[in-house]
Amino acid sequence: MQRLLMLLLTVLAGVLPTAANAWWQPDWQFRKQITVDSTPQGLPLGGSAGRTPLLVRLHTGNFTFDGIGEKGADIRFVAADDQTVLHHQLEAFDPLLGMALVWVDVPEVADGQRQDIWMYYGNQKAPASANGQLSFDPNYTLVYHFDGAAGAPPRDTTAYSNHAQTPAGGLADGVIGRAAKFAGAPLMLPASPSLAIPAAGAFTFSAWVRADQPAGDQLVYARRDAGNSLLIGISQGVPFVEVNGQRSQPGQPLTPAAWQHLAVTADGSQVNLYVNGRASASLAVSLPPLNTTAALGGDVPAPVAAPTPAPPAAGADAAAPTEAVAPAQPVYAPFVGAIDEVRLSKVARPAALIYADAASQGAESRLVTYGVDEEQSGFGFGGLGFLLKAVPLDAWIIIGVLVLMMVQSWIIMIKKSRNVARVSRANETFRESFAKVGQRLELLADDAALANRLEHASLWRLYRVAVNEIRTRRAQGADTTSISAATIEAIRASMDAVRTKENQALSAKLGSLSNAIAGGPYIGLLGTVLGIMVVFLGTAMAGDVNINAIAPGMAAALLATAMGLFVAIPALFGYNRLISRNKEVSADMRVFVDEFVTRLAEVHGETQAQEAAHRPASRAPAAVRPAVRDAQPTPVEA
Repeated sequence: MQRLLMLLLTVLAGVLPTAANAWWQPDWQFRKQITVDSTPQGLPLGGSAGRTPLLVRLHTGNFTFDGIGEKGADIRFVAADDQTVLHHQLEAFDPLLGMALVWVDVPEVADGQRQDIWMYYGNQKAPASANGQLSFDPNYTLVYHFDGAAGAPPRDTTAYSNHAQTPAGGLADGVIGRAAKFAGAPLMLPASPSLAIPAAGAFTFSAWVRADQPAGDQLVYARRDAGNSLLIGISQGVPFVEVNGQRSQPGQPLTPAAWQHLAVTADGSQVNLYVNGRASASLAVSLPPLNTTAALGGDVPAPVAAPTPAPPAAGADAAAPTEAVAPAQPVYAPFVGAIDEVRLSKVARPAALIYADAASQGAESRLVTYGVDEEQSGFGFGGLGFLLKAVPLDAWIIIGVLVLMMVQSWIIMIKKSRNVARVSRANETFRESFAKVGQRLELLADDAALANRLEHASLWRLYRVAVNEIRTRRAQGADTTSISAATIEAIRASMDAVRTKENQALSAKLGSLSNAIAGGPYIGLLGTVLGIMVVFLGTAMAGDVNINAIAPGMAAALLATAMGLFVAIPALFGYNRLISRNKEVSADMRVFVDEFVTRLAEVHGETQAQEAAHRPASRAPAAVRPAVRDAQPTPVEA
């Protein structure tokens, strides 16, 4: 019973708002707990991901957008120490639609650990501090979110400013906000020094890809330089990576028209291909030097070869150059689909980070969980706090009555549970002692130390009243060495009387639990009905029937019914548990009474002859009575 009550208290503590242990700065009124969980209960990474740009996806299911600045300028992310401010970037923020996409620079994401970060908000005077150049570590040389205007070349969010040279074919809904559409023309990337790859250099490419028509050979990323090439694409729906004509073996195919994460890493000796965060193929090669422009969503244009002199024909001008000739180059079909969240790095990112990106950037993430919103005063500001603020006075009265019933029922359950536990333990102790009595039924009656130990034993009180009955008769001159059946029944009746009182003590105050079980839901329903009446009356008087006007009052009214159920359900479980344990104690007492009376009859009971001697003469047969009278003369005859 105590374990059940502790469990209920734990659940209640989890539902109610938690008090803030510390606060970063008093100017920020609210904060929200965000947990990065790489334990088996969250998302095990299989290794350390290191410094990670973590996506925080806010929506109406996990955030109310109440109290936050109009453009999110007051958002701050602070580590668990409530001192370290983390860099962040707002990719999208729309409180009217209830949606925000924020990248947070987490210094370390280790495997098998839970760490909390806090999102502070609610300071209308705070200046904007979002900075994409600081949110991605310096090893990221290009990051495209595709969050710009349609028709404009995508802009690089890193400090290297590797903006695209050409616009995308259009914008579409992506995995994270907006994505670039491709239907033939590639997106050209600049040939900047920060994007250059030295011989046997390190490199990472990652992106979300949706292949709408995965037929033939299509390129997602291409880079060529003086006969060297690095190509990443799909062949009949199967991703591949190709370095200087050497292509990886076929691995896991892509699902058509579905978003999937594609990544390639090179560490100087090996090139690895990842699909949805898992290794799919590899090449035991190193990357060649690449310093030219690159293409996204197609192949780079074939370079025009320099004109070469040809032998002059007869009568022709020897100085006339020949026409430019393009070197032979494999022909790839244009990529058809969409690409989102493109990233290039000048290091080989760890496999754990690739997996974390693929598993946490989608709509469902087990790596990131969201806690409740807290107000600086320590009281919850989230859905529950908003609900409590809408509760009217009459509902508070009903809830107050239910709280008193809940407290009363829990006190009764705790006290009764402790009492029946004491009785059960003491009865077990008495049983161990009584098992050694044998035919000396009064052996335990004069043991004062044992009486103190058995203070709570109901069996001890039954035993004591039986022994007192025997000793009372002995003190009155009765021969207790031979007890009649009528006397034994009298002793049993005395024991039954004590047993009835013990059962009444065990069942005392259980009627209050019955009232809580039966009456709690009805009292809560009364509060709900009154609350709904008030809501409809106020709506009718105001003439406003939109859902925003009705919903808070309706939810607050239903809180009374929920409170009634919260009173009744624990009381129901506690009542059934106490009744079950009381029946066990009552059964022990009934068995002991039968056992003691049986032993009493065995040790002190009369024989059959002695019992027959107590029978009245009127019970003798009619044929025998004359014979007895004739055999014994009367005093007159004598």
